[in-house]
Amino acid sequence: MPKRGLGIDVLTAAKQRIEWTFDNFERIYISFSAGKDSAVMLHLVMDEARKRNRKIGCFFIDWECQIGLTINFAREMYEMYKDNIEPYWVALPIKTWNACSQIEPEWTAWDNEKKGLWVRQPEPGSITDMSFFPFYYEGMPFEEFVPAFGEWYAQGQKCAAFVGIRADESLNRFRTIASGKKDTIEGKLWTTRVVEQVWNVYPIYDWNTKDIWTYFARYEKPYNQLYDRMHQAGIKISQMRICEPFGDEARKGLWLYQVVEPAMWAKVCLRVAGANTGALYSTEKGAVLGNHHIALPTGHTYSSFALHLLNTMPPKTADHYKDKLAVYIKWWAKRGYADGIPDSVDARLEAQGKVPSWRKVVKTFLKNDYWCKGLGFSPTKSNAYQKYKELMARRRKEWNIFNPEKTA
Repeated sequence: MPKRGLGIDVLTAAKQRIEWTFDNFERIYISFSAGKDSAVMLHLVMDEARKRNRKIGCFFIDWECQIGLTINFAREMYEMYKDNIEPYWVALPIKTWNACSQIEPEWTAWDNEKKGLWVRQPEPGSITDMSFFPFYYEGMPFEEFVPAFGEWYAQGQKCAAFVGIRADESLNRFRTIASGKKDTIEGKLWTTRVVEQVWNVYPIYDWNTKDIWTYFARYEKPYNQLYDRMHQAGIKISQMRICEPFGDEARKGLWLYQVVEPAMWAKVCLRVAGANTGALYSTEKGAVLGNHHIALPTGHTYSSFALHLLNTMPPKTADHYKDKLAVYIKWWAKRGYADGIPDSVDARLEAQGKVPSWRKVVKTFLKNDYWCKGLGFSPTKSNAYQKYKELMARRRKEWNIFNPEKTA
């Protein structure tokens, strides 16, 4: 879908979307990460909330290992807008992806079993009581927690969740906005239904990075000072990002911990498996972590290298990947690849997911893409994972692909 101008500036458009949302939703909350995009969105939304003398929810997940400047900024925003927000600063054991380790491909913030290794203590007033949310269970995955929070906050009413994503940031985010298949409200592509009564609203989807920093400068709004440190470290403004610490994208910035908060970095390395390795190699090209162009070891094809990687993984992790790979091979077998997926294909088509390849499988393994999002999969809910494993054991035997009764 091509981009088309609306004939107005992005600030005016964002304000109009926010006004429309306040006019049409009984319940509203903002998903706040303390990054630059969600900060701009917070300021704009709170300007409207103050104008209407209305309170809205402010939802922030504290990942325990975040740099102090980010926590300071989140604290500043909660104080600045305290008269117009319902605060939900969440410091619960929530599980997310750890792209730095195959030994522990997932990690849990505020893990009670590792309390002695916590990088810091929860903020005063944060939600630490595991019975606070009726839907929550210990170690609940991030991908489950977020929509469940929205459904709970809606209380059965029509609810809007403001989310600060921009289409310029990635192809996936552009697709989130531009998709004609998603369920919107009143056909507005900057909305997406999440659950029955909850819609995500993306008021700044058409902003670019310069728009973000122009807004902060022109209106003298506070922002996360970590971006100043990033600038001093030579990071381009288009590459500055603050998100959960150990995902595939976030690990590229792990080295910044060593520069900004070296004392914290020592604690992070003790707390999270593979953190130091991720910091050392995440910006390097090659076959260490699957960045950019990968090089095959001598004597290997991509298919043989993928099988070699599987054989060198911890058994539990390898079995998990075999489930995903079996489905991937079977799915493409029904779509013209009955004789097997090719070793490599046109890189552009491969990146678009239009054709399969063993090269893409290798990249997925090297990136520690545990849920194989690069191959088109979504995370499996924790409470269904054991049933999923039992189902996949039967299917792999039936398909004779990585048959669990045979050696790999």
